[in-house]
Amino acid sequence: MAGKRPFGNPVPVSDLATEILDPMLRKRAGISVALVQSWEEIVGPKLATSSRPEKINWPRRLHDDDPFEPATLVVASEGMAALHLQHQTGEVIGRVNSFLGFNAVGRLKIVQKPLSGPVAKPRPRPRPLSEGEKSKLSRTVGKIEDDDLRASLERLGASILGEKK
Repeated sequence: MAGKRPFGNPVPVSDLATEILDPMLRKRAGISVALVQSWEEIVGPKLATSSRPEKINWPRRLHDDDPFEPATLVVASEGMAALHLQHQTGEVIGRVNSFLGFNAVGRLKIVQKPLSGPVAKPRPRPRPLSEGEKSKLSRTVGKIEDDDLRASLERLGASILGEKK
C-alpha cells in the first residue's frame, strides 16, 4: 500500500504487518512474506504442515556483468517430511519459480529441525444420545430399505445430534 492513508479509515492489521515485515525479511533472509504465506498453496497441505521456507541464499555477484545464477531455497523440515520433500525437490522448485514469476530458485537445501507452529486441536467427541433421541433417529431412518445406507445415515444423525447441546 503505497502513499499515505487518510486518518480514520480502517486498515487490516495483516496489511500493516506485511508492510513492516516484507522489507525486513527481504534484507535478512532474501525471502518475501508472500512466499511464506503461500507455502501451503505451493507445496500442498501435507508438506506445508511439516515444513516452512527459511531463507533464499542468493549467489554473490562480483561484477555487474556476471550472469544471473539461481538461488538456493533453504527449507526447514521435520522428520520424515524431509525425505518426502527431498523426493519432490524438482516439483517444489518448479512451483516456487512459477509463484515468483521467474527462474529464481535452482536448488533446494533441506534443514531438519523441529518446527513450532499451529497445533491441530483435537475435535471434541460428540456427547452420547439420550434414549428419546436414539428412538427418534431410528424412526426417521427406519423406512430406508438399504441396510448400509440406513446405518450410515444413523451414524451421521448421531454425530450431528451429539454435537448439539
